Amino acid sequence: QVQLVQSGGGLVQAGRSLRLACAASGFQFSSHSMSWYREVPGEERELLATISGDGGSTNYADSVKGRFIISRDNVKNMVYLQLNSLKPSDTAMYYCRLTGGVYWGQGTQVTVSS
Repeated sequence: QVQLVQSGGGLVQAGRSLRLACAASGFQFSSHSMSWYREVPGEERELLATISGDGGSTNYADSVKGRFIISRDNVKNMVYLQLNSLKPSDTAMYYCRLTGGVYWGQGTQVTVSS
């Protein structure tokens, strides 16, 4: 069965960096686009970044463009989100997703202190 297991996250000071990871299994990883989202209580889940199956194409939300980097390793079946220059407004629960599908990671909390 499809599984997406996240790691990383935590508490960090503003201006610092974090890397989130998502380990995928149960499907042909390299054939599928993957995405990262975040959610703040009371708000809609926000799409942050998407990467194509071969990693050759990426797209970002304006809110994170230039600060966050999505990448993948198709040998390890991993997708990553590098969060740089973090702001308190980046505080949220972060999720990976098999793009367009019903499968999500379990979520990981990122808290940025000022």
